[in-house]
Amino acid sequence: MALRSHLIASAVFGPYGIDERVYATSLWDAVPNRSLVLLDRNYLKADVLVPLMTTGTERHWMTRAKSNTSFTVIRRLGRGDELVEFEVSSEARKKNPSLPQRFDARAIRYQRKGFKPQILLTSLIDPTKYPADEIRALYHERWEIELGFGELKTDMLERLETIRSKSPTAVTQEMWGLLIAYNLVRLEMQRLARELRVAPIRVSFVASLRHCVEQWHLATILSPGTIPSHLATATDRMRTFVLPKRRPERSFPRAVKIKMSNYDRKVPSTVSSKRRIK
Repeated sequence: MALRSHLIASAVFGPYGIDERVYATSLWDAVPNRSLVLLDRNYLKADVLVPLMTTGTERHWMTRAKSNTSFTVIRRLGRGDELVEFEVSSEARKKNPSLPQRFDARAIRYQRKGFKPQILLTSLIDPTKYPADEIRALYHERWEIELGFGELKTDMLERLETIRSKSPTAVTQEMWGLLIAYNLVRLEMQRLARELRVAPIRVSFVASLRHCVEQWHLATILSPGTIPSHLATATDRMRTFVLPKRRPERSFPRAVKIKMSNYDRKVPSTVSSKRRIK
């Protein structure tokens, strides 16, 4: 997913019993040149990271280190900023002989108030071209994909995550239909955002989705010759769907809510049941 537009660049899925990292193997070739991929820590593997950054043009990656991630510091680039070296295991090189014995990366340390210290690992090793503070801020855009999943599951499927189809072929067809419909809405939002000179994520997805569905339904009863004018009107209406800027300074840490009692709560009443007005 392109995080700043929520457009889905490529997708793959299949039986639940297969590891997602196996499916992801077919996606790496779809990564465009001059891009940065924000990865989950499960993909912190040489056979993923090395081919990603050594093929294509300026394809980079960034992920968070695991608690047991080991590397050798080559030199200090700045405060909490180091050039490091990873050693590729013999087992990994046996499976993929094209892998080198070692590869360089950059380790950027940071700690948010109230959280444990973290280490970001990235192939963006030039500290002048890619300042550490910008990389620290950039990594947290990875959360945008979770918002995209929410748009698909909550807004489009209305929390009905068990889709209608019951055969593998029909499930595949329905999943691709869902992703295509999602991208059609998102593409129209991106065009509008470019015209209004705002970020695509500032256009309301819920309002845009409902409006597009309304237009699709309307198109089934309209004369084909009138559809273009109706679509132009729809685009004008979508201009009102621009949201205010986000307020990243607000912080709402996760917390476990108090478990509710299994028994009904007895609410005291000051009004006698005989005098209660019905």
